[in-house]
Amino acid sequence: MLVIFHPDASAPEIDAVVNRILATGAGAQRVVGAEQTVIGVIDGDRDHLASLELDADPGVDRVVPVSSPYKLAHRHRHGDLPHAVQVGGVAFGGPDAEFRMILGPCAVESPEQMLAAADACLAAGADLLRGGAFKPRTSPYAFQGLGVDGLKILAEARERTGLPVVTELTDLRDIDAVVEYADCVQVGARNMQHFPLLTELGRAGLPVLLKRGMGASIDDFLLAAEYILTEGNPRVVLCERGIHAKATPARSCLDLAAVTVLKEHTHLPVIVDPSHAAGRRALVEPLALAAAACGADGLIVECHPNPSQARCDGPQAITLDTLGDFTTRIRRVAQAAAA
Repeated sequence: MLVIFHPDASAPEIDAVVNRILATGAGAQRVVGAEQTVIGVIDGDRDHLASLELDADPGVDRVVPVSSPYKLAHRHRHGDLPHAVQVGGVAFGGPDAEFRMILGPCAVESPEQMLAAADACLAAGADLLRGGAFKPRTSPYAFQGLGVDGLKILAEARERTGLPVVTELTDLRDIDAVVEYADCVQVGARNMQHFPLLTELGRAGLPVLLKRGMGASIDDFLLAAEYILTEGNPRVVLCERGIHAKATPARSCLDLAAVTVLKEHTHLPVIVDPSHAAGRRALVEPLALAAAACGADGLIVECHPNPSQARCDGPQAITLDTLGDFTTRIRRVAQAAAA
């Protein structure tokens, strides 16, 4: 980082800051300009240096971070190029990757419901199949999923369709079961900063679909990914799913600017969840089209055989009879955006 001093900073004030920096074990390179002095901090511990709050010291004008707080997730570390992440043989992101569609119901409710949805997803051109066996719900009385029985139904759907399976992990106690049955583990918005969970998923090695927290900054999001990457698991797919905002008619404000910003900062693929941002079916397709147009690497979208009877998030689920036309329109826009 750089420590920039006021033009009238005294020599003792500057020396005091330099001594504080050196005391942390970092180096300090002083550059004296015509009007201001600048100290370049070298090889220091970023968190330790930040805790010094040098911008509050006498004579200091401002402190400017130079290096990124997320080392492994930063695009520059990977040749300033996007990298593909393989999920069950399907490539997400990378310079030549296709636009990907993850389709399926919010929750696994029964074999009949899941298999009907899986057949429709396959016919509609899905690349992966989604379905929640464990569901984090705001109310403790709401449907929490079928657990391991739901995982077994997902495995049956994969065998039937050949589609790799994405399902959510909500509790560390279930990690072995989820890793056994899933091809990709989803971390929901509520668990984005569940750091022990992220660490264990990094060690498990299975691809991770990481959703952005509803109040998380871009740095927060990428630092969450860093927890997985530092454990030796490079297979992380980022997902923008909407952030809290008061002035929005939807459930959440879908931050499509984040897609572009993330692609500027990281090599990891970025997909979008228009279903959870929308909260109602009429908004899902417009948001999905916008996501495809802005350069996202794919979508994760909810569908259901009978949304009015769904036990979880029925109002936002695409009906199976319209799913094929929906995916066709989305892919047309994605192809035009990539041309």
